[in-house]
Amino acid sequence: MFATLQRQCWLFAIGSSFFALATVPGFPLLAGAGATNVLCFVGSWFFTAAGWMQYALAPRGVQWWSAAIQFAGTILFNVSTGAAVWAHAVLAERRYVWAPDATGSLAFLISGALAVLAVGLWAPDSIDWRAAWINMMGCVAFGVSALAAFVRKTGVTVDERVANLGTFIGAVCFLAAALLILPRRSST
Repeated sequence: MFATLQRQCWLFAIGSSFFALATVPGFPLLAGAGATNVLCFVGSWFFTAAGWMQYALAPRGVQWWSAAIQFAGTILFNVSTGAAVWAHAVLAERRYVWAPDATGSLAFLISGALAVLAVGLWAPDSIDWRAAWINMMGCVAFGVSALAAFVRKTGVTVDERVANLGTFIGAVCFLAAALLILPRRSST
């Protein structure tokens, strides 16, 4: 089978690394919106491939719903990151850097909450429990990023620094969760 937990974890880790690099404090200012947007766009495709694997591997029930909703959220991020890359091609829009959109972030929050329910509210000795809670923190950080990235009618972003920081923290959390559950032996 093409979908394995090991491949899923590596794809989430690679995608998270792209998002983290793109939004590490200072990078968007140094590299510019174009480079930041391209890194997020590339990262979103790794996330979507991993999300598909997670969906394919999930048992029916709460875990399946969590994976299905997260997979939908990754597709929404493909669309929004692609739109950011396209907008950057328009000279007047070159200052805009991608940030999680509200719908994709909401999908991640719902998915994260379902994942936490699947592993239980308190089982700190469980690697799956720790990974689910770290992932949930990443979902919350992406949600904060989406709120901070809201663009007012005046064209001013609510808080660009918080938007980038939320994306960075979320990406680091997703990276940590993926590496935490990464099988130590090949399951291919």
